[in-house]
Amino acid sequence: MSTKSKLLAMTENLQLPEDSPAAAKAEATPGPAPTEGQPADNAQQPQTKFPPVPTGAAPRTGPGQMLQFRGQMLAVEGELGKLRDRLKEHEGSTPTRKLDPQAVVPSRWANRHPDSFSTAEFARLKQDIELAGGNVQPISVRVLIEQPGRYEIVFGHRRHRACSELGIPVLATIDTSAVSDHELFSAMDRENRERADLSPYEQGTMYRRALDEKLYPSNRRLAEALGVSHTWVANVLLVADLPAPVVECFRSPLEIQHRHAKSIASALETDRKGVLRRAEKLRAQERPKAAAAVVSALVGASNDAAEPANQPLEVDGKQVGRWSRDGAGRLTVQIEAAHLNDDKHLAVLKSIAAALKR
Repeated sequence: MSTKSKLLAMTENLQLPEDSPAAAKAEATPGPAPTEGQPADNAQQPQTKFPPVPTGAAPRTGPGQMLQFRGQMLAVEGELGKLRDRLKEHEGSTPTRKLDPQAVVPSRWANRHPDSFSTAEFARLKQDIELAGGNVQPISVRVLIEQPGRYEIVFGHRRHRACSELGIPVLATIDTSAVSDHELFSAMDRENRERADLSPYEQGTMYRRALDEKLYPSNRRLAEALGVSHTWVANVLLVADLPAPVVECFRSPLEIQHRHAKSIASALETDRKGVLRRAEKLRAQERPKAAAAVVSALVGASNDAAEPANQPLEVDGKQVGRWSRDGAGRLTVQIEAAHLNDDKHLAVLKSIAAALKR
């Protein structure tokens, strides 16, 4: 059997797609010929050793059909090469999409206090987003694997809240990789600290939640993982750990600064019951007071009650002893032994008991 007969037998049942009019037209229109010394546009594309695909009617022979098919395959490979080059331009980038705010949920580590959404600053942010037709700076979200079509915020809770209230899509960068809780927590903390718009109370509450839920085993490990100082962690935790009755004395927890918390914590160590008692009184009053006035009311009464020690105790102009009162309100009386005998000290004790009874 001749070679021609063998090729005809091998390609007898070969089916080829119909050439589209557009493709036929493109093939029929020759491109500009390269000038001498100048490479052709497709010089870097794979070159074939086969003769060019003939145009016009489909070839009738098997070898002709194979050559035509080979030419089509080379054209497809060229298109794929162009697409791969375009993809390389976006290599390493994170996809950005406009999402329905209802499909995006706050992070379990969300650190924004509700008061932060009622400030003048948030109102300005919301107005800017409305005028721009959306948030220009995208938020960051991670895919919720267990909830298809839904996302969890990594950072950008205020921008998400503004878009949600405006009823417009929120622009988001979507991290499709498996983002761990540690990575999410670190990214959220880093973004908040770089923006410098998170209050000590919100920052401390975020750290306290992470410690309570065992995301980090200790303050030190948390500080090392986030790249912050141990002092910073201790300061914001001091604010977040203030008793609830004390926090409620302020117009907003966002007003509490490190220095306020230190003064109150010191007073709590000296006279916890007294501070909490004064806090209850403050909570029952109107609270238009500035933060400094609240701190003064909580700890100032304690300081005022701590009068100078060893005040002279006089009777009829004669000093008979000394007395003092500490920050907790405890009264200490010392009477010189020369002014007491068995009968007198009993009388003094009875007088004190009668005065306390009244």
